[in-house]
Amino acid sequence: MQEEKLKQIDGYLNALKTNKSELLDNNGTFLSVEKYRCHLNNGEDIIREKLLKGGIDGSAVIILAVTNNNEFILTIEPRVFTKETVDVGLSAGYIELGEEPIEAAKRELLEETGYTSENFTSLGSFYQDQGCSGAYNHYFLATKCHKVKEQNLDEGEFIKYVLVSYDELNFLLDNNYIKGLNSAYALEKGKKLIRR
Repeated sequence: MQEEKLKQIDGYLNALKTNKSELLDNNGTFLSVEKYRCHLNNGEDIIREKLLKGGIDGSAVIILAVTNNNEFILTIEPRVFTKETVDVGLSAGYIELGEEPIEAAKRELLEETGYTSENFTSLGSFYQDQGCSGAYNHYFLATKCHKVKEQNLDEGEFIKYVLVSYDELNFLLDNNYIKGLNSAYALEKGKKLIRR
């Protein structure tokens, strides 16, 4: 990248950086919205709403899990606000307050599938929706997963899981069974490591 272009971008980033936020409004259900007035370094103010989940930012983990037999663990669960109302994807869940992402990944995989692993590799971390949330998703590849117990689902959680081969996984992805961006992204990132 040209140095001049990079300086221009850095200038824009600095000018639009928030230097102070004031909470203006708060309502308290699982999904709630806080309203902020944000003061930018360029002297302007903007009003933004921040989405919270259960009173926290809603950061989550997504786990691409591979068993000792080189099978992939996919979950199937209700996604009531999608056109299909159900989704094939990967184990995932919210990070609890004070919990490290890796611990959340281990906990969610165990709860949703009964599988565990000691071999977790980070596939990166990215914001869910920067426009209205501070939620940060952490993607993991878990290899050599093995079954240690039955599922232990939360109340109101209905999850089935299936084991599929690499070719089956690709078929499901190519034929639009896996539609969630988080799952598709983890699969794409994980493919480089899986091939090794």
